[in-house]
Amino acid sequence: MKTKSHKTNKVSIVTLGCSKNTVDSEVLQSQLANGGIEAVHEDATGADTIIINTCGFIDNAKQESIDTILAYADEKKAGNIEQLIVTGCLSQRYEADLSPEIPEVDKWYGTFELPQLLKQVGVDYKKELLGERTSSVSKHYAYMKISEGCDRPCSFCAIPLMRGKHVSKSMEDLVQEAKNLVRDGVKEIMLIAQDSTYYGIDLYGERRLHELMDRLSDVEGLEWIRLHYAYPSKFPFEVLPIINSKPNICKYLDIPIQHISDNVLKTMRRGITKKRTEEVLDRIKSEVSGIALRTTLLLGHPGEYEQDFEEIKQFVERYEFNRLGVFSYSHEEGTHAGTLVDHVPEEVKAARADEIMGMQHDISLKNNLKLVGTEQKVLIDRIEGDFYMGRTQYDSPEVDNEVLIPLDNGYMRVGDFIQAKIIEAEAFDLIAKRI
Repeated sequence: MKTKSHKTNKVSIVTLGCSKNTVDSEVLQSQLANGGIEAVHEDATGADTIIINTCGFIDNAKQESIDTILAYADEKKAGNIEQLIVTGCLSQRYEADLSPEIPEVDKWYGTFELPQLLKQVGVDYKKELLGERTSSVSKHYAYMKISEGCDRPCSFCAIPLMRGKHVSKSMEDLVQEAKNLVRDGVKEIMLIAQDSTYYGIDLYGERRLHELMDRLSDVEGLEWIRLHYAYPSKFPFEVLPIINSKPNICKYLDIPIQHISDNVLKTMRRGITKKRTEEVLDRIKSEVSGIALRTTLLLGHPGEYEQDFEEIKQFVERYEFNRLGVFSYSHEEGTHAGTLVDHVPEEVKAARADEIMGMQHDISLKNNLKLVGTEQKVLIDRIEGDFYMGRTQYDSPEVDNEVLIPLDNGYMRVGDFIQAKIIEAEAFDLIAKRI
């Protein structure tokens, strides 16, 4: 049955999941605002329409999305909102299953149905707004999605099922988007994609991430550029001289390793071996002195046994990653791993994750202690309690370490860069004073 569209006065956008969803929501808000609709993030006060941008990546994220939909379904039943719309990855993948169970949802949209969603609330999609966004996370930093989808065959990942094949944005469009963000007050951008190293293959016939970063570094007023999600397989080493030579490109790299055991890497279909992974990491560290490396590990994948976990522990101990996160494996329908036996008990997965994060606690403390007495450029993100909360170039927002500066150090504006001396270190925080 076709759902009638109607003009909406105020829309509240609820964003769940990763930073890529955040970008999608920001684009949506910009389109709505251009169409004359007041659109806000995470504030349902006075809103007659709620749009939930969902995540369908792992079990916990899917459950959070479902719980959020149900909560707003109750609000609609109570008469507090007029229209409930669901979009994003969960909607793309599970609409057929969910729509009969949650009839309060007026319309479900997939990840590539922005024009149709806009029409539902009485707004025409405008191509001329390409690159225009309303930053929702901060006025001084923003995520910038350089491509959509993924061509990787990783066994555990359902992203290609939800987001499709890899599609790069053109360099011209991305440079213009960066200029627009800077115009609106953004000083730092995080380059994101499902795999940023694929950038350019579909458009230019070769990997062009280094050229994109070079061109973005020339955008006037852009003070920090940070690279995320650069897979180790076929890593484009051409980016390293760019990181080394451009003062506004942070010495920071998010490189998701996932595992190091050859046995597990093969089962995961990662397209790389332990030896090659270590060669890539060694070359990065040798060519960019002082670079901060962030990685993620996936523990408990089918085929992971105790000896494989021991290899992970030795690997973490050897490389002493500046930042590290851990996920526990869960079956995803439609993936290769979903056809395998999930033989690692949940309590074992949790214990392994706890052990790795315990190791990372000590490693992070060791790394942070080395910074005591040094001077660092710090970006002030917010005020919390008695402290200004900021970050160095070695930290991405929301996931990495922070720098705490007492309020009595003098007035500082959120979004400003200051020079600070590190005077104390904890495992995941630094204490500093303004110079």
